[in-house]
Amino acid sequence: MKLVRLIIALSVLSICGKVAIAADLHPIVEVQSGYLFGATSNGKWIKAEEAAKALPGETMYQVYGLTQSLGQAKGGKPKPSEDEVCPDVLTVSLSPKPDRGVIALAAPWNALPRKPRASDTTQQVYSDAVRDFLKTKGIEQPKVKIENILRVDLDGDGEDEVLINATNYFTKDDRVPMRSPAGSYSMVLLRRQIAGKVQTQLVEGEFHPKAYLRREDSFDAPNAYKVIATLDLDGDGKLEVVVSSNYYEGEAITIYRCEPKKVEPLLSVSCGA
Repeated sequence: MKLVRLIIALSVLSICGKVAIAADLHPIVEVQSGYLFGATSNGKWIKAEEAAKALPGETMYQVYGLTQSLGQAKGGKPKPSEDEVCPDVLTVSLSPKPDRGVIALAAPWNALPRKPRASDTTQQVYSDAVRDFLKTKGIEQPKVKIENILRVDLDGDGEDEVLINATNYFTKDDRVPMRSPAGSYSMVLLRRQIAGKVQTQLVEGEFHPKAYLRREDSFDAPNAYKVIATLDLDGDGKLEVVVSSNYYEGEAITIYRCEPKKVEPLLSVSCGA
């Protein structure tokens, strides 16, 4: 009888432990693809494979776009992607399927406490900043093309940071080519004050001072980068920056932490040939 009671007690403890672990996990999903980034838990960032093991069969998510919260969706247990190109990627089926939105997060806090605002892309100060930065990457005579500028207080100190998305592959339709032309580039820059001085930092990007010259059937598949969200994904009050990158037959999305001394990737999902 004592043995039976002990087995029951251990079973209850095991179940309670799993429930507690699941409750502490805050999974993050890319809305349109359903890709599972992973999760946050008590300030830690957990990769998708580990997070999926602890997630229950049903989770309620809040859906966010760049500038607004877009309601809730119910997510199922993470499963391997049905896409033949990316069978190792874990996906979450959201219901009802959101027709808008970027990130779905299962968490009790508001992940969008401060909204980004679009700014004029023709401002000389930012054109000069982009030009100067490109010169440090070996592009001697940059053709500056700023796609978007966002102002947002990332760390909650009352001062706005500026995120600059600049891309130029010299294509008429703005498509990403298979091969990079000379002087082409794509990047996301962060402009902010650090110790009283304005600094420009690279969040993510690539630079091609020289054209890609190989045989006709080869290519370097350059990427185009842009900011798609600024969200507090771990509940610490600071906003992470979510950047998408895409090339002619694939894409990736990465979450970045932007500390004063460094910008570092936290979680990423990708799919492509």
